[in-house]
Amino acid sequence: MRAEKMTESITLGAGCFWCVENIFNRIDGVQSAISGYAGGDNEDPSYEQICSGETNHAEVVQVTFDPTIVSLDTIFTVFFAIHDPTSLNRQGDDVGTQYRSTIMPQNKEQHTLAETAIAQAAASGKYSQPIVTTIEPLTHFYAAEDYHQEYYDNNPDNRYCQLVVARKIQKFLAEYAHLLKKED
Repeated sequence: MRAEKMTESITLGAGCFWCVENIFNRIDGVQSAISGYAGGDNEDPSYEQICSGETNHAEVVQVTFDPTIVSLDTIFTVFFAIHDPTSLNRQGDDVGTQYRSTIMPQNKEQHTLAETAIAQAAASGKYSQPIVTTIEPLTHFYAAEDYHQEYYDNNPDNRYCQLVVARKIQKFLAEYAHLLKKED
C-alpha cells in the first residue's frame, strides 16, 4: 500500500506575486505556488480592482508543500529573504496595500510559527528598520487570472520581469540553490 503525500498550504504576500510564485515553485517539496488575492473585502476580485488599492486585498501566493521535504521554517526563511519585510505597503516601485508583507496562516500552529519567524527576522540584525510583516487570517483565497500564473516563465521579455523578477530569482539562486528541486 502506497503512503499518501502529506501537504500543507500557507498564503504569503511579499509584493508582486510574479516574483514570489516563481521562486517558491523552484523549491523541492513545494507542490504548487499559485498567484492570487486574499485579505480583502470584495468577492472574486479582478486584477484591475486589486491595482486600484481600494479592495484591501494583497497580492499573495498560496504555497502548497510537503512538510516532510521542506519545512515551514524554510518557507519562512525564503519568504523573508526575497522581499523587504520592513517596507510598509511597498516593494521597490510597487506601492499600495496590495503589496504588503503578510503571512496568512491556515491554522494555529502556522500562526505560532509565523510569530516566531517574524521575531527571529527582527532579532537577526539583518534589518535596520522594524519588521512590518502582518499576520492576517485567511478568509478566502482567490486565484489570480490565468495569465498571471507562471507569468515570469511565460513572459521572459517583459521589462518588469527582466528588471525586477529576474534579479530576485538570481538572488534566491545565489543563496538557496541547495533548496532547488532535483532534476528527474
